[in-house]
Amino acid sequence: MKKYIIQSIRLTLVLMILLCVIYPLIVAFAGGFSKGNGGGEKVTKDGKVVGYARLGQSFTSPGYFWGRPSAVGYNAAGSAGSNKGPSNPDYLKDVASRIDTLLKYHPYAKRSDIPADLVTASGSGLDPNISVEGAKLQVKRIAEYRKLDEKTVSDLVEKNTTKPLFGLFGPSLVNLLGLNLSLDEVRIGNRE
Repeated sequence: MKKYIIQSIRLTLVLMILLCVIYPLIVAFAGGFSKGNGGGEKVTKDGKVVGYARLGQSFTSPGYFWGRPSAVGYNAAGSAGSNKGPSNPDYLKDVASRIDTLLKYHPYAKRSDIPADLVTASGSGLDPNISVEGAKLQVKRIAEYRKLDEKTVSDLVEKNTTKPLFGLFGPSLVNLLGLNLSLDEVRIGNRE
């Protein structure tokens, strides 16, 4: 019995050193080679940090593109999904409410036009991207609100679209923060 207790203590100590010291040091070292040196890819405007390229933010004004809903209120410290499945009545009520809100601000759209990413929260609750379809659905609303030509707004969507890796892997996506910052650079007729 004593032999097994000593082996268990040794294994626990080895795993603690490996998983609590060595692994975090390796991850931190590798993060130093990424954009932002492991501190996140900061997005600046006029010398001020306005967000991070890989973290979603809440945009609720009708003059901006809206992103994917967040189950955690875009709180990076509490990154998580809602854990509600597609048969959960509360989840279905949330999705129905989001669809109704979208239809209120986009009366020209049909329910079938609304992409899933505009009404369902992502697994992390921090998705920084929306689908190209989700961005295109909002073009008319933003053009009307900002008194811009729809083609100008559509061109901004195209400019901020990231194509699939090597043209094969993943969907085309639009970074919401980059798109809204580009939108702010265009002279607008009605600004909040």
